[in-house]
Amino acid sequence: MKYALLSVTDKTGISDFAKELVDRGYKLLSTGGTMRAIEEAGVPVENISAYTNFPEMLDGRVKTLHPKVHGGLLYRRDLEDHIQTVKEHGIESIDVVVCNLYDFEGHLAKKAPHAEMIENIDIGGPSMIRSAAKNYAAVYVLTDPEDYQEALDAMDGKIDDLALREKLAMKAFSTTAYYDAMISRYMQKKVGEKANTLTFGLKKVSDLRYGENPHQKAARYRDPMADSYYASIHQYQGKELSFNNLNDLNTALELAMEFKNPACVALKHATPCGVACGENIYDAYEKAFEADSLSIFGGVVAFNGEVDGKTAEKMVEIFLEVVAAPSYTQEALEVFKKKPNLRVLSFDAKKETASVDIKYTSGDFIIQEKDKLSHKEWEVVTKRQPSEEEIKDLEFGEMVCKYARSNAVVVVKDGKTLGIGGGQTSRIWALESILTHHKDRDFKGAVMASDAFFPFDDCVKLAAKMGITAIVQPGGSIRDKDSIEGCDQADMAMVFTNTRHFRH
Repeated sequence: MKYALLSVTDKTGISDFAKELVDRGYKLLSTGGTMRAIEEAGVPVENISAYTNFPEMLDGRVKTLHPKVHGGLLYRRDLEDHIQTVKEHGIESIDVVVCNLYDFEGHLAKKAPHAEMIENIDIGGPSMIRSAAKNYAAVYVLTDPEDYQEALDAMDGKIDDLALREKLAMKAFSTTAYYDAMISRYMQKKVGEKANTLTFGLKKVSDLRYGENPHQKAARYRDPMADSYYASIHQYQGKELSFNNLNDLNTALELAMEFKNPACVALKHATPCGVACGENIYDAYEKAFEADSLSIFGGVVAFNGEVDGKTAEKMVEIFLEVVAAPSYTQEALEVFKKKPNLRVLSFDAKKETASVDIKYTSGDFIIQEKDKLSHKEWEVVTKRQPSEEEIKDLEFGEMVCKYARSNAVVVVKDGKTLGIGGGQTSRIWALESILTHHKDRDFKGAVMASDAFFPFDDCVKLAAKMGITAIVQPGGSIRDKDSIEGCDQADMAMVFTNTRHFRH
């Protein structure tokens, strides 16, 4: 007698597949809700407790953890002593396992109470899956309803049987690894400690057309533990999101959501090019556009508030790749249809940014906490105190600096960037690049932020020539005194934050 054991949370297609198995000579074993679904479809099925002659117990915690189940899955069909052993103990051959797991992920997403999370940790399911997958040469192990038809085709000799079995085993072990990774990280968060082994389970969302360049393959994966606004993205219209779009979008969203006032972030090639706060979203967009009307072309634009029709009309005047906001008026969505290729996205602003930053270094992962502003009080180190308006702009500039590529300096006036210099190997070059790209701009009365200390006073001297009146920087250079003296001579204010913001 050939047995198939079916126990699934996702019951998609299970009744039809059960019927097909019976038609191919399998006797079905099942449990709980899966068995009811099969019976309701008129397909004969035996309760696993009747087969094992052992009752389901402990509120369902023990159902399939039995030698008649795991012996039937694990014994080697090509070893005589294995065959004799299972015969001696009345163990039948279980040649098909259909199993997907308790919905731990769904309960995680809805932030279920801890006791409920624990009850949704599947034990019997992963055990069955792993037993079947280990013995895949003799057992079909199906964890995904999409594989049902291929399994039937293999049983009927229509496709390569061993190749499919190996693929199913790979998917099975990947399923349990993903599942255990969620539980591990959930428990680490619960106890507030990190284990020496850190496992990330990532679920594929989609393939991407290509990576940073057309010859690079790429895909999008999601972390089920990340309750972030980035994971809540909804696309209203436009072309498929590319690798570069997604990478740029992440930075744009994180920066936009740092501000409490209506804000707009224009971003190009992973670094901000125009950032502004305004009286409303339209005002913020106009100011961000004016900040760098050249670089915004073909860029990503993110908002921290609802986009209306007036703002949308202004935006469709130029070519943009992506627009993202928490919401849109219906008028705005209609306006954006004028640009059918424009990717228009919304996200849940009530979510949070990711808590960690991860980089892969050809064998090692390096992981750090996200850079969050942690200082409470600034230290004014010059004779002149910054004005209230200057302090607002200095705070704004430091925030933008945190998202520009190091070495970075940002020049700001009236809640708008006048220049963002980043990605330079010398800090003075970063400031000089602002002058080069905005040579006709009036910087008088502006302020400047730096992501790290000034190793020399050259940036201070150039800032003074530009008409900049206040500077914010971390401090900590052995030549801080030179920069402070330079500010005092030019009647500039300088503030130390004692917090560096490198971004590489």
